[in-house]
Amino acid sequence: MRKVHAAIIEDEYPAARLLNHMLTTLRPEWEITLLPGTVEDSVKWFAENPHPDVLFLDIQLTDGNSFLFLEQAHPSSMIIFTTAYDEYAVRAFAVNSIDYLLKPIHEDRLLAAITKFERLSPVTIREFNDQMNVRELVALLSKRDESCFRTRFLITGNRHFYTIQVADIAYFYSECKITFAVTKEGKRHAIDLSLGKLEEQLDSRRFFRVNRQFILSAESIKTIEPYNGSKLNIRVNPPFDDAIQVSREKVTALKMWLNT
Repeated sequence: MRKVHAAIIEDEYPAARLLNHMLTTLRPEWEITLLPGTVEDSVKWFAENPHPDVLFLDIQLTDGNSFLFLEQAHPSSMIIFTTAYDEYAVRAFAVNSIDYLLKPIHEDRLLAAITKFERLSPVTIREFNDQMNVRELVALLSKRDESCFRTRFLITGNRHFYTIQVADIAYFYSECKITFAVTKEGKRHAIDLSLGKLEEQLDSRRFFRVNRQFILSAESIKTIEPYNGSKLNIRVNPPFDDAIQVSREKVTALKMWLNT
């Protein structure tokens, strides 16, 4: 009997380890590969290695969402999304993927997804992947009601707590493993969330993650200039010390976002 090869793409290492442990417990005979939780590294791995039979794919990766990965890697694997999105968005996954797992993942739900995979033929999986409309899924997710998105943050000051409104924030960035929010007035506040988690909670019509370090609001973008061939440099307001680089893989998505 052919050994099943499974792969996990998850941007949070503890979550990846937990899922790996659960899979190893349920299917000890499987070969499991933990891939980096980034679009760039995962696309490279898929280009250089045989595709796994089943892929557990986190929706939100370190340098973007998993739909960028799908558009570039075209995996032949059965795709099981893992997501912390709300129930409305989950309906979109149910339509566009063979299965999904809502975080925190429970063993009985994982077993059901595994059983479903084992009943499907490689031909069925390939045909479904060919028909999967990634852009439609992104559009469905973007239609979530505005009440689902975060509207403010509670900040811990030196002597007291205070709040800042999301509407007052120009951009977010990560530095030395700390996330900062910069308001339109140029004030900086430490936020107790990773950029990946912020992406899940912010309205994607107002904010866009341009690289691993920055999430920008459309209003914060001052200038966009070509850089090193197919990349872009962005200057923001309030100013940041250096130009913010947009990778080649993100350029098209950024232009589409700004043009909607």
